[in-house]
Amino acid sequence: MIETIRNAWKIPELRKKLMFTAFILLIFRLGNAVPVPYINTGLLATYFDSASNTIFGLMNAMSGGAFGAATVFALGIQPYINSSIIIQLLTIAIPALERMQKEGGEEGRKKIAAITRYTTVAIGLLQGLGYYWLIRNGNGSGQSFLDNGGLPDLWVGLVIVLTFTAGSAFVMWLGEQITEFGIGNGISIILFAGIVSRVPQMVEAIIVGIQNWATGSTAVGAFKLHPVGAVAIVIGMLALVVFIVFISNAERRLRVQYAKRMVGRKMYGGQSTHIPMKVNMSGVMPIIFAQSIASLPATIAAFIPGSGDSLFMKLFDTTSIFYIVIYFLLILGFGYFYATIQFNPIEVANNLKKNGGFIPGIRPGKPTAEFIQTVLNKITLFGSLYLSVIAIAPIVTGAAIGLSTLAIGGTSVIIVVSVALETVKALEAQMLMRHYKGFLE
Repeated sequence: MIETIRNAWKIPELRKKLMFTAFILLIFRLGNAVPVPYINTGLLATYFDSASNTIFGLMNAMSGGAFGAATVFALGIQPYINSSIIIQLLTIAIPALERMQKEGGEEGRKKIAAITRYTTVAIGLLQGLGYYWLIRNGNGSGQSFLDNGGLPDLWVGLVIVLTFTAGSAFVMWLGEQITEFGIGNGISIILFAGIVSRVPQMVEAIIVGIQNWATGSTAVGAFKLHPVGAVAIVIGMLALVVFIVFISNAERRLRVQYAKRMVGRKMYGGQSTHIPMKVNMSGVMPIIFAQSIASLPATIAAFIPGSGDSLFMKLFDTTSIFYIVIYFLLILGFGYFYATIQFNPIEVANNLKKNGGFIPGIRPGKPTAEFIQTVLNKITLFGSLYLSVIAIAPIVTGAAIGLSTLAIGGTSVIIVVSVALETVKALEAQMLMRHYKGFLE
């Protein structure tokens, strides 16, 4: 990865893109440090420290700590992710949207993007309103987190909600700028930056746990971690990274043979190639989408006053069995959903038939499409199970040892590694394209 970035830096055009991306991320991190007015952030931070293993802890991790500090970018990229999920599902359910996406060309894609933006603003407005209710009522704790200084509640609420909404819309815009003028994959890179910024806090939690074990701390709720356990966590994380990289690069290759044909006096065809089918075809998107959907009911309920200790909230606790099962099933479902969108066996089979290609032992046409579909189902099942197991393993481990940040950190590792791999591949593709362009010129 470092070597790829170093090589990209040598190309003036890519260097500008890298600098632009770094500048956008700097703005994102600065926005995470700007507090929203009329909020007692000290009391709010104390409350979030006690709710680290709830849905709020997860939202705080995904936003890079901005959610717990009630900053301008507190809602982060989550409204846009939820909006993308809704629009993609509606595109399949509503024929008019499907035609707009497939047959509308560039103009159709622009309309879909505009609808997604408007939906993002609407979701950001709803989440901002819910967060304001939480701040105002203390989620049943009996203590408000507002610091309005004698100003009317209506004015204070309007400023807070609109600030949160504007912040989420601005984060969406930052991601789009990275996609258009930076190195690409903007939304994922914004999410990547937010997660990476939380790594020092996770390391600090492990160090404090070791110190508490060494000193024999008797404080109520003090987390203790044996040094052997800390070493096991580090080794496990490194092994997780290696395994993610291995599976991300794994692919099933379908051998394709092209028939020989005479054109004039020349013989064409006869060569053998393959169709690459990635084991994890959908990348990190099933994790991100499943996380958003699984946390949605608890997110809505959490903003309702007095719901903090309810049975519903305990069911959707990030370490509960119910949440783990739902999370597991959603990753499986989204894995198949994205594989279906990205790879069409019928289209591949038709293209092979038109170009005189065939899979040895399989007749061209419908039998080829059925064979490719069977292979796709098998590798998608393996890829989805891989994502599901890798996602829930740290959650189970974190619940067993009492380290909630490990549960959140496990999912974060998958997102961080996957986004890093996708970014490196995008840079390599851009460098290769410029290499051939210079060669042709």
